[in-house]
Amino acid sequence: HVQLVESGGDSVQAGGSLTLACTFSGPPSSTYCMGWFRQAPGKEREGVAAIMILGATTYYADSVKGRFTISQDNAKNMVYLQVNSLKAEDTAMYYCAADLRWSSAQCIPLMLAGGVEFADWGQGTQVTVS
Repeated sequence: HVQLVESGGDSVQAGGSLTLACTFSGPPSSTYCMGWFRQAPGKEREGVAAIMILGATTYYADSVKGRFTISQDNAKNMVYLQVNSLKAEDTAMYYCAADLRWSSAQCIPLMLAGGVEFADWGQGTQVTVS
């Protein structure tokens, strides 16, 4: 299993930016799937971005493409989500999640499906846009 801790959420004005961070501890020297998800009150969880640890694959949901960027710093065991041009509809609890089982071919559709199959989750970090 992978342990995950998110940070970086805040209250910002529309048009602003944030960098969300996910500290992870997983098997060293292993490629596996990680994703960022969000859930607003009363709405279903939505996958927004995916990345393969130690890989080159990144993928974004259409709703955030061009505004959000997922990246990794494996020396620090960190995955980041840079969120720009924030809108009120981006207000949500943001989670990172991981699963050691998925290749990139599985990671992307499972992220887009909302992450129901992901094994490991952080506690979330709140983003509020006003």
